Amino acid sequence: MALTDVRLVAGGLDFPEGPVALSDGSILVVEMRRGTLTRIGADGTVVQVVTCGGGPNGLAVGPDGAVYVCDNGGYETAYQGGRILRVDLDTEAIDVVYEACDGEALSGPNDLVFESSGHFWFTDNGKFHAHGRDYGRIYYAAPDGSSITKVIDRVDAPNGIGLSPDQQTLYFAETLTGRLYRRAIVGPGRLEHDRVHDPETLVCGLGGVQMFDSLAVDAAGHVSVGTLISGCITVASPDGSSVTQYTLPEPYADPMPTNLCFAGEGLETAFITLSETGRLVAAPWPEGGGLPLAFER
Repeated sequence: MALTDVRLVAGGLDFPEGPVALSDGSILVVEMRRGTLTRIGADGTVVQVVTCGGGPNGLAVGPDGAVYVCDNGGYETAYQGGRILRVDLDTEAIDVVYEACDGEALSGPNDLVFESSGHFWFTDNGKFHAHGRDYGRIYYAAPDGSSITKVIDRVDAPNGIGLSPDQQTLYFAETLTGRLYRRAIVGPGRLEHDRVHDPETLVCGLGGVQMFDSLAVDAAGHVSVGTLISGCITVASPDGSSVTQYTLPEPYADPMPTNLCFAGEGLETAFITLSETGRLVAAPWPEGGGLPLAFER
């Protein structure tokens, strides 16, 4: 099924990811290859706010109004180590919040989501090396740098992460397997279990050669995941009983629609990062309104 009334918001971006809607109508993204946090105005004006370095990947507004960035550290010879950054949009100051957990360095932080308590969950996608790769992990952390916990270990390249409307369920997508999982949250930073590849908590898995990237949750609790190679957005109901895929029509086709956020009246417009072609596009979202995030700016 193709999305309709798609419009170009901005082009010329260098691997955009992590869109976050701001109250003034602008959209924040990262440009992962350029290493920047970038603001795109409602009129399409592109302004690079700060240079993060490494490989900024996912974004979220925290309880203090600052923007928190999952920085995967960059790639290959330019790799700087994974970290969680805090960016003050008013002063443009950048602080490193986390670089390690219990003495173990972060590998490739990818995406994060805040819960209403002010703490956040984030994925570490792992890292490919010349002769192998690091497995991924899921963490739970405080925004002030005081507490970080490894919740699930040896996950197969976890990427997008999100919360159900009642914040009782955590969703995460695995890139390489093309699988979306859920876990019941049973306490602060605690999930029902830490098993990997659990069929009981599998929401959906994709056939063929398709990979999952980042995700967003809508007001009805459906999970929308950027889907690579097939170039679509996959929408799954909370229990996986319904799975729909929306493609981007020409001339907006792109094999790497990495992420999306909801904005506008009723949060009924999806802003989608098309990373291969370096564009941000917008379209009326056929599934209805998005879920308001825990914190906004």
